[in-house]
Amino acid sequence: MTEAIKDQENKAVILYLDDEQENLNSFKAAFRRDFKIYTAINAEEAEKILDKEASTISIILSDQRMPKVTGIEFFETIKEKYPEMIRILVTGYSDINVVIDAINKSQVYKYIQKPWDVDYMRKLIEQAFEVFTLRRENKKLTEDLLTVNAQLEFMFRQKLLSLSSDDDSKPEK
Repeated sequence: MTEAIKDQENKAVILYLDDEQENLNSFKAAFRRDFKIYTAINAEEAEKILDKEASTISIILSDQRMPKVTGIEFFETIKEKYPEMIRILVTGYSDINVVIDAINKSQVYKYIQKPWDVDYMRKLIEQAFEVFTLRRENKKLTEDLLTVNAQLEFMFRQKLLSLSSDDDSKPEK
């Protein structure tokens, strides 16, 4: 595998939903070298991107206050279909009830206020990607463990059957 392919596999892929094009442009300008970025101006556009690119997206950022749907509402609609993606809520307003709802209803990983600091946001995304990667690896290891366990159970049953048939073939004394 080439280094370029390895680098792509180890790079966070982000979907950023915000109803303000300036915020989307700023985000993309700040992080395009570090991460692969998709942007959406509304929830419908974000869902279309998810339909096409869900297998590659690891992190979703969403603004909280948008027309038609809030960030929390958007996260609620996608969390069942895309439970593995890390969700980060971005907002220009500080409201403790929003934070509580974000955590309880949408299982948001972090809540960040606008304007965000580029270095802090980069670190937050890197941490979120690490969590995403660890969860994915954990899921794979669990699946592998279940497979090996099933194989061991089968082998154990076969051994018991062979011991049982050996006992049946021995003459009684």
